[in-house]
Amino acid sequence: MELGGGTILVPILVLAGFVMKEAVAISIMQMVFSSIYGSFLNVKKAKNVLKDGLIIGLGGFVGGLQSGFIVKNVTNEFLQYVFIAVLIFSIIRIFYSPAERTNEDTKEQHRIVLFIIGFFIGAIAMSIGIGGSIILAPILVGFLRYDLKIATSLGLFFVIFSSIAGFISQSIQGLMLYHEGTIIGIASLIGVYFGIKAKHLVKATSYKKYVLLLSIGVLIIMIYKTI
Repeated sequence: MELGGGTILVPILVLAGFVMKEAVAISIMQMVFSSIYGSFLNVKKAKNVLKDGLIIGLGGFVGGLQSGFIVKNVTNEFLQYVFIAVLIFSIIRIFYSPAERTNEDTKEQHRIVLFIIGFFIGAIAMSIGIGGSIILAPILVGFLRYDLKIATSLGLFFVIFSSIAGFISQSIQGLMLYHEGTIIGIASLIGVYFGIKAKHLVKATSYKKYVLLLSIGVLIIMIYKTI
């Protein structure tokens, strides 16, 4: 049950006066900084899912490479509506998900299935400036029967690969805002460090409530700026 930084950052940037495509570019560059640093802090947790993580990450990379073409050929309004749809999906699944989940036996998955999932989520997520975990986690847990902690670890690989691909793709298309992205990216490193520390201090039930309230807040912002 995670709410990525891009899911919060994009609405804030739109509210601050950036158009959606600019907000997406800045968010992707921020993700490159925060995902690599976050994976460094969580490296031990990700070792046990290395094979599956690389496959789903590779799918995310190939999908993320499509984001520059997608963003360049659709309107800001279209991207905002997609963002809103993803947020609504996120709020529903957070609301119905248990605050804590018992471990389940994880079945071995076909690599091609993981690659295809990574590809489509990478293309969508990088086109609207989010990490993709809010889409990826419920699919891995709900349909492929991964344990929630394993799904979170797989998300680490996914965001690293897809965000780097999104950065490359949108740079090629001339959409990247390097100056603004660097400033927010560096600042996000501090946020990642304290965010991980704070998460371990908050009870699971309270954490779920905070995430849900925050999700509703950013949804209201996006609806206000779109409709």
